[in-house]
Amino acid sequence: MSESTKSGIESGSDAVKALSADLDTNIKWLTGELGSEPDIVIRQLQVLRNKRAALVYISDISDNGLINSLVTSMLDESLKPDAGEFEEEPLQGLMLRSLSVGGIRKLDSLDHVLLAILEGCSVIMLDGFATAIAADTGGREKRGVEEPSSQTVVRGPKEGFTESVRTNTALIRAKIKSADLRMEYKLIGKRTRTTVVVVYMKGIADEQMIRDVSRRLDLIDTDSILESGYIEEFILGKTFTPFPLIQNTERPDAVAAGLLEGQFAIIVDGTPFVLLAPVTFVKFFQSSEDYYQRYDIASFLRLIRMSSFLVSMLFPSLYIAITTFHQEMLPTSLLISLAAQREGVPFPALIEAMIMELTFEILREAGVRMPRIIGSAISIVGALVLGQSAVQAGLVSAAMVIVVSFTAIASFVIPSVNMGSAARLIRFGMMFLAGSFGLFGIMAGLMVILAHMSGLRSFGVPYLTPLSPLVPGNLKDVFIRVPWWAMKKRPALFGKATARQGSAEPNAGNQGKSNGEGKGRR
Repeated sequence: MSESTKSGIESGSDAVKALSADLDTNIKWLTGELGSEPDIVIRQLQVLRNKRAALVYISDISDNGLINSLVTSMLDESLKPDAGEFEEEPLQGLMLRSLSVGGIRKLDSLDHVLLAILEGCSVIMLDGFATAIAADTGGREKRGVEEPSSQTVVRGPKEGFTESVRTNTALIRAKIKSADLRMEYKLIGKRTRTTVVVVYMKGIADEQMIRDVSRRLDLIDTDSILESGYIEEFILGKTFTPFPLIQNTERPDAVAAGLLEGQFAIIVDGTPFVLLAPVTFVKFFQSSEDYYQRYDIASFLRLIRMSSFLVSMLFPSLYIAITTFHQEMLPTSLLISLAAQREGVPFPALIEAMIMELTFEILREAGVRMPRIIGSAISIVGALVLGQSAVQAGLVSAAMVIVVSFTAIASFVIPSVNMGSAARLIRFGMMFLAGSFGLFGIMAGLMVILAHMSGLRSFGVPYLTPLSPLVPGNLKDVFIRVPWWAMKKRPALFGKATARQGSAEPNAGNQGKSNGEGKGRR
């Protein structure tokens, strides 16, 4: 275990009970704390010829291969002719010659011993000494690196984070091979003692922002941290908004890109979703794939996503407002067609839209919760049977089914699930405004939303930047993405606006002279 983890463990302990020099007293205390569970192993043995020792570990969260190697090396050392060389300093002898694992450290209190055992370490205690040794033998079962399930791409890396914090930090280090990559370990949760890692790039991220994040994490006082969503709500405090202020991702390449732009990441042990902050509104419409394909295609797809967000948020309310209050805005033929469809519908447009939207939300939730093998059947029943039957029964019009269906499809285009959920919540409020005041209600709602977004901050960064306040230098990666060679500096929003590439311009390819002058200089 690293020194930073060690310091996090030590600082996280409130009460400190000193180790006793009597081995039996220590074993009795640990047995009382841990109980007589079958996975608690206390193995007594003799080391360095005549020293009585005890090896304590939890078998279910420890690597049995490492433990067997540890025991074998200690017993073999006791049989060597010079085993009595460290009679006066047996702990030093064990650490220098006997222990065959990489991470070892000394412990001087029973609280630290107990915490190390619960983490998966093996603790060695010697009779007659008030100091123990913790060997890093953690090795719980864990899922391998797989393709992310919530953020898939056609072109790009197929590896995603797992539930193991060590695997996740290794994936980030594999992407960023720089000595400036910093990782600060913390233990949060009085009972779960969950490992939380703050990751950032020294020299790029804002130092004051990192200190503020570290302070917010230190102030968390709770029994448990089981997922990164706990951390997200705690560090944001009393912020009431439907819009996400922290991004979560399963993709190591997305985290690496954010770190290189001055953001920081928070990795929580036990979840594959890593938090990335600070963020702005436009960040949630950017996909990792935007930077792996041509800039013109990426720009087109980004505009599609932003348009889909507006459709998801406003399309049903626009339909309600126009059909209820502003029929004169429709072409005559379309107005006649809609009137004919709605002739037998017993509900006004607002109630009709609410019924369809709530029905679709129920179907969406059912599709998520149902087993995958029958999840497709739910969509078939919902889309074909219920929709067609509702139209034939005269409960809803065919046009409303089209509106709700297109709105649902548009909501799936948004790369961020959190931003898509925000659009779903806002959609219902806009529908009520449209049903009550028409287009004037929609405009009033949009003005309130825009004012609300203008006041939001993500760790001090205005939510609508670089649009409000306007930062012209950062507009190269907002609505469209300019070519990589044109983005010479990092965004000034999150950290230091330092140069990230040279000033040399790429050549124009085949436009050079026939003698080869002016060919590519990459």
